[in-house]
Amino acid sequence: MNDTPGQGDQDDPKNPFQGTPFEQLFGSMGAQGMPDLGALFSQVQAMMQPFDGPVNWQLATDLARKTVAASPDPSPDSAQTNAVADAVRLADLWLDEATDFSSGVTSTAAWSRAEWIESTREVWQRLVEPVAEHVVGAMGAALPGEAKAMAGPFLGMLTQMGGALFGSQIGTAIGGLASEVLTASDIGLPLGPTGRAALLPANIAAFAEGLDVPAEDVTLYLALREAAHQRLFAHVPWLREHLLTAVADYGRGISIDTAGIEEQLRSLDPSNMEEIQSALEGGLFAPTKSPAQEAALQRLETTLALVEGWVDEVVGQATANRMPSAARLHEAVRRRRAAGGPAEETFAALVGLELRPRRLRDASTLWGSLRARQGVEARDAVWLHPDLLPTADDLDDPLGFREGLDMPRGEMSAEEFDAALQQLLDGPDTGGSGEPDGSGEPGV
Repeated sequence: MNDTPGQGDQDDPKNPFQGTPFEQLFGSMGAQGMPDLGALFSQVQAMMQPFDGPVNWQLATDLARKTVAASPDPSPDSAQTNAVADAVRLADLWLDEATDFSSGVTSTAAWSRAEWIESTREVWQRLVEPVAEHVVGAMGAALPGEAKAMAGPFLGMLTQMGGALFGSQIGTAIGGLASEVLTASDIGLPLGPTGRAALLPANIAAFAEGLDVPAEDVTLYLALREAAHQRLFAHVPWLREHLLTAVADYGRGISIDTAGIEEQLRSLDPSNMEEIQSALEGGLFAPTKSPAQEAALQRLETTLALVEGWVDEVVGQATANRMPSAARLHEAVRRRRAAGGPAEETFAALVGLELRPRRLRDASTLWGSLRARQGVEARDAVWLHPDLLPTADDLDDPLGFREGLDMPRGEMSAEEFDAALQQLLDGPDTGGSGEPDGSGEPGV
């Protein structure tokens, strides 16, 4: 045990919280190392409003909105709303020639940053709460038996404290992301309502600065990307649920480094809110990943790369002969995604998931190569079942994906399409077993 001045009587044998994350929190607030519940409550009562579940989402939402309110965040006016609707309609017309998937857009919207926060909150809850359950449980599990018996009903307050601390961290991360995202599907996950193509004009204006591209082109290009995401999620019925479930399942399997939490909490001064906030932003509750989780993460990141790579491919085809600035905008989007930002780093520390697909170039190359060799219909048919998707190994050789399969080009009859699809499902080396190539594991 370290004897650090100012941490209270840490070696007092009467302190049942010695050696736990709450040694500093409780020991410094009462005589002889025992907790002063009144003083403690006064420190945290602002974070202890009643809430359901493992995260204080009201606190998280309030913090996220406070973050975006630090700079002007006006609601889009009618001209911006109409411009977004017009851009999405034109984007859908262009995409009709780049993919056999029909439009998945049922409504359009121009969002402020605060509206993005409110419109995506439901999905964020689903993504984050599995990890939060582990974090909050870890805080209570860190107490020794003697401390638990002594605390009694006070353990409920500890659970609320954990949910509030986690809500504070996720609120900061979501608020930061709201200041960066350009569309509802900007990070590759289906965060918004199904079928709603939404753009954020204020963030798009900031993104367009210095690009030397007409503002209308920037809006149209991003509308193309958003409309392409909507087509994919609308016509691949398993994909939306598959991605959200994969993130949630990944979170449920994460283990929390209780010892690491103890070490960091032990050094915090509970009266110093700036120090606590700094610890939160630095990933106080950073999850740890087992080898199984690392493998699950690779499969999830591969799927995200395939989604973004397909969007790159179809948008590239849609703009090839129509938009001279498309190549510049494509590179700007790619650089922005590769660079990331502080909010993405916070999210990665919180959930353990990188929002930037690292294999994006390989995925784009794979989809483009497949289209060039076998046609648009064969490219899009790969999305019919998760077992057909390319794996991480396929991204290592994107030009060779499905190289042994000869797909008919041009117009196909229903019988030809069914036969070609069966060939995709069977694969060239399975003897008709229906198992995917390689390891036999699904691509996700």
